[in-house]
Amino acid sequence: MPLPAGAGIDDIRSGADAAPGSPLVDTHGRVHRDLRISLTDRCSLRCTYCMPEQGNEWLAKSSILTLDEIVRIARVAAADGITTFRLTGGEPLLRTDIVDVVRRLAAITGPDGRPVDIAMTTNGIRLRELLPALAGAGLRRLNISIDTLRRDRFRELTRRDRLDDVLDGIAAAAASGLRPLKLNAVAMRDVNDDELVELVEFAVAHGAQMRFIEQMPLDAGHTWDRSRMVTQDEILETLSSRWRLTPVPGRAGAPAARWHLDGGPGSVGVIASVTAPFCGDCDRLRLTADGQLRNCLFSTTEYDLLPILRGEAPGGVDEGIDGMLRSCVRGKLPGHAINDPGFLQPVRGMNAIGG
Repeated sequence: MPLPAGAGIDDIRSGADAAPGSPLVDTHGRVHRDLRISLTDRCSLRCTYCMPEQGNEWLAKSSILTLDEIVRIARVAAADGITTFRLTGGEPLLRTDIVDVVRRLAAITGPDGRPVDIAMTTNGIRLRELLPALAGAGLRRLNISIDTLRRDRFRELTRRDRLDDVLDGIAAAAASGLRPLKLNAVAMRDVNDDELVELVEFAVAHGAQMRFIEQMPLDAGHTWDRSRMVTQDEILETLSSRWRLTPVPGRAGAPAARWHLDGGPGSVGVIASVTAPFCGDCDRLRLTADGQLRNCLFSTTEYDLLPILRGEAPGGVDEGIDGMLRSCVRGKLPGHAINDPGFLQPVRGMNAIGG
């Protein structure tokens, strides 16, 4: 699914002014340490804010990165200072080689000899089944999506009756040693905004941190409506009726601002990409399932690694990957401009970009 303003092999040279192995620093001084790796655009749910129920145009199987290709990109990225790989989708647990993906990525070390950190964002549906093997392979952290605790609402929102499977996955994660455990919910007006307190109480009971996400213009149908979004201020106002909220310092490049609940240790996070952007501290890059590098969730430009990986580029493969990583970083804008009048929603939906 190429984008109109894509970048190809010729762009490698523009990013080659820094030596391989040096940090990935953009023109605004941001050092990049986090790579989100999408393993598939397919999902076992059809959340209304992400995908249509039918008629999805899936990525061609031939374009999906192989395990060896993912590992090769990751090794170069780790040599360039990436310390965290977060596996996303679509739904990453749908990938049949998911345990091998985790095992081989977890074996990668950075220039300092330390292993990289392997995290995953999942809807939790296959988690109880796969969690022991994933943890044994080296998975260290989990984010699980859960927008509602009510069965009828879950079915309506996701167009699937799978709430029990998600709750089973969360219970398995809570019983595991993977920490921190985070639960994610997109806050939506007149959909689940009456469950905010209930969701936080559920998370605390499971030893997890609840994180609310402002709804963003990333749906495949481009039907996002700002008026349907519940803002960070509204979320905090609702939660303040139940807890005393105290800001947690030291956010750095984390997407969620956090608040202690009644002094801690419990906390809640809010990812306010629309009303309180955190672009100035962003340290993330994204790799789509079909080998496109993206420097922003809302980018309209992609940097194509497939020709490099599959022998169509001159020079060495690792050098080509390094050059494309640097071109991608150098092309990063100061912010996503989501609040500017000229903002254009990405062509891809969230499931095809990766969370």
